[in-house]
Amino acid sequence: MKLVFAGTPDFAVPALDALHAAGHDIVGVFTQPDRPAGRGRKLQASPVALRAEALGLAVYKPPKLHAEAQAVLRELAPEVMVVVAYGLLLPQAVLDIPTLGCLNIHGSLLPRWRGAAPIARAVEAGDSESGITIMRMDAGLDTGPMLLLERLPLTPEMTAAQLHDALSPLGGRLIVEALARLQRGELPERAQPAEGMTYARKLSKEEARIDWSQPAATLARRVRAFNPAPVAWSELDGERIRFWNARAVDGAGNAAPGTVVAADAAGLRIACGEGALLVTELQRPGGKALEAGQAVRGWAIAGKTFT
Repeated sequence: MKLVFAGTPDFAVPALDALHAAGHDIVGVFTQPDRPAGRGRKLQASPVALRAEALGLAVYKPPKLHAEAQAVLRELAPEVMVVVAYGLLLPQAVLDIPTLGCLNIHGSLLPRWRGAAPIARAVEAGDSESGITIMRMDAGLDTGPMLLLERLPLTPEMTAAQLHDALSPLGGRLIVEALARLQRGELPERAQPAEGMTYARKLSKEEARIDWSQPAATLARRVRAFNPAPVAWSELDGERIRFWNARAVDGAGNAAPGTVVAADAAGLRIACGEGALLVTELQRPGGKALEAGQAVRGWAIAGKTFT
């Protein structure tokens, strides 16, 4: 089929690869403009832009889908526009351009977790499953009819990074299947259920600061949900310590929330409002993320309090 692809981050790259490998005619790839990145804050193209260029595809980076970008889309005349984690809302004028509509690869089991951060919010909430929904886009936020859906179980230890890496190739496989069915006229639509809708608001650095008065089980889910970004953190002796992985355990005793109860080969055990958080991977300023047992060697931290 004659396609336009719209996506920006790593999550979208396997779908682009799958569509290209399936032989579809990808006449244009739309992605976010280059952004400053790294310590030098140099402009860097998105993962989708880099992959599209490597595949020899035409790349477009409009900051908004206004009249000029819409004119480009009309000239490309796609049958279908495939959208995955693009980062821009598609106005109705854009939705109307592809003759067979716009299909979205969404990283949740709709209508649960509509919005910007479905993967992280599923982990944060302790959901037992996630998945991919292929939906036909309309003017609402992830409100269109569902075309295909596949479930994926979540383990209690799974981080958002791990769920991301499991869902991304699944989205690529499902969109190829969806387009094959669409070509055959065998892709029925199903309206999203009226019940069970939740909104996955965008993650922020502010909410990543740990509130030690919360139960350890809640904090463990948040630590895993904020890996790889924005990464949970707390301050100790004026330093910002980042937490990459953790689980809830017993053994806080009567220690005040935030107190380091133990620091050994098992990790960093920190008292919470209920139970203790066993941090198994952390990062100190200027260093890299390390297994906590390795990071605490020679660090006189037991008895200190995070704030």
